[in-house]
Amino acid sequence: MRHLLPRAERTVPEAATLALDPPDPSARTVTGRSEVHAAVRRFLLAGLVVVLLAAVPATWWIRAVAEQHAVEHVLRVTQRLANHAVAPLITEDLLAGGSAATAQLDVRMRPWLEDGTIRRIKIWDDDGTIVYSDEHELIGQNFGPTSWDDGLVARGEGVATIEHQQDAENSHEAGAGRLVEVYVGFVPDAGQQLVLEVYYDDSIVREEQRSVLMSLAPAFLLTLVLFQLAQLAPAVGLARRIQDHRSARARLLQHAVDAAELERVRVARDLHDDVIQDLAGLSYSLEAQEMTADDPEQRRALVRSRTILQGSLRTLRGITTALYSPDLLTLGLPKALARLADPLARRGIDTSVRISPAVLLTPEQEGMFLKVAREAFANISKHAHASTVTLHLEVEHGATVMSISDDGTGFDDSRGSPEGHLGLRIMRDVADAAGAALEIRSRPGTGTTVLAVLPPGAVTVRP
Repeated sequence: MRHLLPRAERTVPEAATLALDPPDPSARTVTGRSEVHAAVRRFLLAGLVVVLLAAVPATWWIRAVAEQHAVEHVLRVTQRLANHAVAPLITEDLLAGGSAATAQLDVRMRPWLEDGTIRRIKIWDDDGTIVYSDEHELIGQNFGPTSWDDGLVARGEGVATIEHQQDAENSHEAGAGRLVEVYVGFVPDAGQQLVLEVYYDDSIVREEQRSVLMSLAPAFLLTLVLFQLAQLAPAVGLARRIQDHRSARARLLQHAVDAAELERVRVARDLHDDVIQDLAGLSYSLEAQEMTADDPEQRRALVRSRTILQGSLRTLRGITTALYSPDLLTLGLPKALARLADPLARRGIDTSVRISPAVLLTPEQEGMFLKVAREAFANISKHAHASTVTLHLEVEHGATVMSISDDGTGFDDSRGSPEGHLGLRIMRDVADAAGAALEIRSRPGTGTTVLAVLPPGAVTVRP
């Protein structure tokens, strides 16, 4: 019976299979290296951020330690000043406000004041009266209860603060900014317990802080950098292992996709060369029997059988056509996508295919988009009951995006692929093998949108 069909119809041309260049191993290697380099750059950048974040609190800690060290140094200097320079000159005449004793102490204190380290000197008795100051108008003034600890003299300890001076006795220091204020107790030969108050410029603390910071910071930062570099080699190795696993997975997916494509070809060829040919011959035979049948009832039965058989033939031919991908080398991607949409258009579905001229793809990537479109159109044909279908392939923010939308029944995408929709799984595998992302958006009654996205930088067209 096969001789009744034209030769061209009985043979599936080999060019109908997807004619694509084999994957380029060098391109995959370059891509893998670039991903490893990108991972290493991200690791180094993250390490730099960590170093900076660690350096900020470390700097404040070093400054605080340096400040404490400077204050302790100033306390010791002030205590020695009180014990060895001031105490021997405290006499009854000075405590009584004698000008000669005051002048003698002025001479002793002048070197400290002239170099700018000390801004003000005051000596207090235990009831809050200033018995000596380099600012003579303060001598003899009483400012009430003292602000220092009552046990200062008894314990032999000093008190130091760094602040702006705003108290009543500080009218001469109010505009001097932050000063280091130090109180130390001492007992002169006259026997009365006194307190020496000295104001230092805060530069003495800042210089100490700077000195400590400059001595500790390089060692601290070098330690952090060496620690980061020590982790670099394991990080590079880990990135390479991850990339190797991803490449192996992509190869396995590509092999699975290729095997599925070959199986489609085999099934379609078997259907076309065997089943469809036999059924077409049977249709011609039924038609011949119908023409020679004398019994009207028998003729009607033959007509019904032939009609059913021809409907099944059309279905099988449609399945065979759907199993084949159009020839990309012959048609090009725009015409190949348009041909995939033709069966929907013949069924009365309003179909629109639009491809931006800015889209540049490798043959493998064109094949991926074509396979995704084929599965999407097949799902729409079988399940969507749509009246409108649109396919757009364009470049958005450097990424190549193909969107296929329909206004059909849709489904709840939060529950995954509907039962029996194997095409959705096939689309995901095909996209994943090509390094693309696939997203399916759908809601019952609002249709479905399939998005296949190649990220920026994934498209490298070989000459």
